Amino acid sequence: MDVPTLHRRAVELWEARVSTVADDQWEASTPCTGWNVRDLVNHVVGEELWTAPLLEGSTIEQVGSRFDGDVLGDDPVATSHRAARTALAAVDENASVRDTVHLSYGDESTDEYLCQLAADHLVHGWDLAVATGGDPSLAPDLVDEVAVWFAGRESAYRASGAIGPHVEVRGDAQTELLAAFGRDARWAARV
Repeated sequence: MDVPTLHRRAVELWEARVSTVADDQWEASTPCTGWNVRDLVNHVVGEELWTAPLLEGSTIEQVGSRFDGDVLGDDPVATSHRAARTALAAVDENASVRDTVHLSYGDESTDEYLCQLAADHLVHGWDLAVATGGDPSLAPDLVDEVAVWFAGRESAYRASGAIGPHVEVRGDAQTELLAAFGRDARWAARV
């Protein structure tokens, strides 16, 4: 699967899950320690808002703080959908013509950046599903693609503090990918 397709499908899976969040679920706990559902969605929407300027060549400094804090406003679902459409359009328009994006840690290949985004959408899609009582199943082909990409990056992610400790659990490909990202597939929302 090409990288823009991986990204698109992960974003679409995420967006389908955002659409199911009920009004009374925004404060529910998630597998991400310290984040409720609104915090989780805000994080991913923030990443989507960064996508267009970065793919258009902006640096972190040029974007500045405009996407800091609560980016969801009064209608988090509509805001999420708008941000996703904008991010997907930016990928469609720029991914094939821009080789490099400027990230917080330096210049990175566009494909690597899109893989990072796809992985985040996929794993946080699971977080959102289990936090809201949705279907936690992830598309097996997306799981396989992200697992292959992540295998060589897991230790760097963990060392930087971007993910928690590897969960020692065996299971199917989805369970093992989640474990690599520091998640226990047996997680259940606390009521």
